[in-house]
Amino acid sequence: MRIGKVIGNIVSTKKHQTLVGSKFMRVELESKETIIAVDQIGAGIGDKVIITEGHNTVYAMNNNIKQPIDAIIIGIVDE
Repeated sequence: MRIGKVIGNIVSTKKHQTLVGSKFMRVELESKETIIAVDQIGAGIGDKVIITEGHNTVYAMNNNIKQPIDAIIIGIVDE
């Protein structure tokens, strides 16, 4: 898991069929690296978030369908 800050959203008119309805956010990690992560918890621009990456993203999704996701927002940091 890594911590980052949501700095924008990504609009995609065409995407993999299993990702239709998913929200993509641009996240700047503490290392200043920028990644795109799927957001299913309602994070907004400026929120500090917890990201998980790799094969663990399958467990964070709300369904049993394997989806082509490399990073997903799993929490919003309050303090």
